[in-house]
Parts: sequence; structure tokens; C-alpha cells
Amino acid sequence: MSIDTSLNAAAAITEADIFDAHIGGKLTVQSKMPLATKRDLSIAYTPGVAQVSRAIAADPAMHATHTWASRLVVVVSDGTAVLGLGDIGAAASLPVMEGKSALFKEFGGLDSIPLVLNTTNVDEIIETLVRLRPSFGAVNLEDISAPRCFELEERLIEALDCPVMHDDQHGTAVVVLASLLNAAKVAGKELGQMRAVISGAGAAGIAIAEILINVGLGDVVLVDSKGIIHRDRDDLNAIKAKYAAITNKDGLIGGIREALDGADVVVGVSSSKFVEEDLAKMNENAIIFALSNPDPEVMPDVARKYAAVVATGRSDFPNQINNVLAFPGIFRGALDAGARRITAEMKVAAAHAIAELAQDKLSAEYIVPSPLDPRVMPAVSAAVGKAAQGQ
Repeated sequence: MSIDTSLNAAAAITEADIFDAHIGGKLTVQSKMPLATKRDLSIAYTPGVAQVSRAIAADPAMHATHTWASRLVVVVSDGTAVLGLGDIGAAASLPVMEGKSALFKEFGGLDSIPLVLNTTNVDEIIETLVRLRPSFGAVNLEDISAPRCFELEERLIEALDCPVMHDDQHGTAVVVLASLLNAAKVAGKELGQMRAVISGAGAAGIAIAEILINVGLGDVVLVDSKGIIHRDRDDLNAIKAKYAAITNKDGLIGGIREALDGADVVVGVSSSKFVEEDLAKMNENAIIFALSNPDPEVMPDVARKYAAVVATGRSDFPNQINNVLAFPGIFRGALDAGARRITAEMKVAAAHAIAELAQDKLSAEYIVPSPLDPRVMPAVSAAVGKAAQGQ
């Protein structure tokens, strides 16, 4: 599936175009083997297939080489945090998961199927995937609400012997880091001297904080719907409390206005808006990533008044921070390397690989390559595979 990211093409799409294209879904299964003769059938199915099944029963390692399972990514959701739609349920989430599977095939060269589950119980989701483990090689968790998503991913990583990643967390974080590495160069700033504000402390916000801390950013301040996350707040869940202890070094209190005063970077991953007067309090040559879709926290024309570099999640503005830059190559690299887990080192390696691809044309309006750039997946996959081999 190719994606036309031009504004004119998007503007020309009608509601009828969208619904007609989704009739019958977006995915199909096609045999790799010819099935036109009796000989074909004898090889692909009975009696030939019985020999392969017997061989796998005798040597389980052949399951990886003689089925598609080891290269199959399942896109798993319970439909509780779908795009900007919220908790719409498993059935309504399926078109989104079909689309994600199509992206895996187009941009990662990996077969993928969606699995939407009629349960929000973490134990039941884990049990389901453990029982299905012989059928797939990796798990992409998608659109699962916080804070359940943190527990689910952590426990699933321990329960399964294959790569597991919640893309809403880590795909976003990887591309944000890649973008920030280059934005810092354009703005003339050093990572270790920068203070970043993250507006939103859900799945994406927490993962962004984690990866920025891992690469040595000077300080990170998380802001949720009730204000700055700090050590003295008594209304934090376990995840937020964990990050209250390792962020906000200066003990800032208040809301987004206080957080932005003297900040170098702001990353928006919530529906909250950025006010001009607050952005004006940021340090010179600030960096503003307004990633909410379809309406950014602040529009680029306003953000540019106060920032050296501006990025959004939209394709009709420069510097689109899009997860498709990361997840296909991350999973491809992990599977190619035979990795059991997707580690922090692999995610950072992916970010550096993405950032490197923009070096040839680096500017305030080009800090990351296009999602359609054919160099992206091979570069990310190679970097992830190399990092996996070093574990």
C-alpha cells in the first residue's frame, strides 16, 4: 500500500472514496505456491504437507524455517485508545489494525495480520497471545489505553520468547528522538544542556521521556492534565510516580505555562493547546514538536515565531514525525537478527539511523526523511540488527 502525503491529494479524497476502498477490508492472503495442477496440490497440501508436519514434530526448529510464523507480525489491539477516537471497541478498531498490517508489508516486507480482542483484561490478553504463540513471530501492540498498556507490554515481554513492542509508545519515541537529534543541530543546542517539556503523560509521553533520559538529555518535565508531574504530587499512578522521581530536576510546579518558561524543547502528545504567550517564554532557538492529529497543539505558522525548528504529525507540513519511519525497520531488524526482545539500545540505534538519513539536506524544514523514502527501512533494520547482535 502506497501513501500519497500531498495536501492536494488528501483534499481530493471524498467520503465515498474512503468507504468504497474499505469494503471487504484492506487485506487478503495470497499463496506463494502455484495451485493449478494435481502435482501442485500434492506438494502444497495433502499428501506432501504431512511430511513437513512430521518433520517439525520431530525437529521443532523447522517451525521457524518451514512456516510463515517466524516472519509474521500480529497487530494486537483491544480498541481502547484508537487514534483520536478513544475507546471504540475491538470491532471498530479493526480497520486501523488492517491498515497497520498493510504498512508492515509495504514498508517492512513483513507479513502481518490484525488480532482485535474482545477483552480489556490484561491477564486474558496475555493468556490469549501465549496460547497463539506458535502462529506468529512478533507482537505489535496498538491503540491500548494507558496505564494498562505499560503493564501489558512489560508482562508480555516476559511471557513470550519473541519481539514485543507497543508502537504507540516506542515508535513515537524513536521518531521524536531522531527528529530532536537533528533539530538540536539546526538550533545549535547540545542534548545534555537542554530541558524538554512533554505535554501528555500517557503511552507516548512516558516513552518519549524514557528515551530522552536514556540518551542523556539535560532534563525532562512531564505535564499531564493536572499539571507538572513532580515528587510531591499525591495523585500519581505507579508509572507517573516512577518518572516523577527521575525527571523535573528543578522541582517545578504549576502547569504548562510554568513548564515552558526557560525550556528548550516542547513535545505535544495530548489534546492540550500551546498558548503563544507561553511559547514566548521558551529559550531562544527553541524546538516545538506539536504532534496531535489532526489539530496540532499550535499551528506551525504561529510556532515559528518562537522556534528555530517546528514539527507536527501531519503530512501537509514540513517535518512530519510519523511512526512508519520506525516500526517496520525495528521489527524487520529484530526478526532478521533472531532477537527475543526489542531493547532500549535497539530503539536508540533506530533513531540514529533515521536521523542520519536527513544529514544530506538538513535544515529547519527537513530534520527527518519522508516516510516514503526507500532508504529508511533498510537503514533502520540494519542498525537494529547490529544493536541486537551486540546484546
